[in-house]
Amino acid sequence: MGRLIDLLRERFGDKIVESHAELGDETIVIRRDDQLEIFRHLREDPAMAFDFLVDEIGVDYLGRTPRFDLVCQLLSVKHRHRLRVKVPIEEGDCWAHSLSSIWKSANWLEREAWDLVGIRFEGHPDLRRILMYPSFEGHPLRKDYPFNRRQPIVPERDPIENPWPPRGVGIRR
Repeated sequence: MGRLIDLLRERFGDKIVESHAELGDETIVIRRDDQLEIFRHLREDPAMAFDFLVDEIGVDYLGRTPRFDLVCQLLSVKHRHRLRVKVPIEEGDCWAHSLSSIWKSANWLEREAWDLVGIRFEGHPDLRRILMYPSFEGHPLRKDYPFNRRQPIVPERDPIENPWPPRGVGIRR
């Protein structure tokens, strides 16, 4: 197994549900209930020192149980190592803990995962759409999203007279 996986198995035991290392690429699978504890350890432990959350995405495996995976790509600049962490998520209970209190970069990454795949993040400071417009219905990267679905009509606007977002909406100054 990989060096990082061995260290994590020593520390967390059966909280590491599954793991593999192929071609120097180490991956662990953890439960949602253990998510915050393990991610804090990955950030704060000097042997791990994962100071950069590179990406956090939702993946839809339609027909599989659990249907979704939250996949996080971590990087330690100091130690020059990487780790992929997967958190399986059930379709009927589609949420995960927000990592925005651990890594600031999680803020927009989680908004994207919410917007496109529909994974809700508990504890997120501002969970709202980031790529689709506010009245968009559904989550377009879900595999069962109908490709020809009609969306609510959004009135055309002049970007000079009516900037987006409207003044005072969603803007913190």
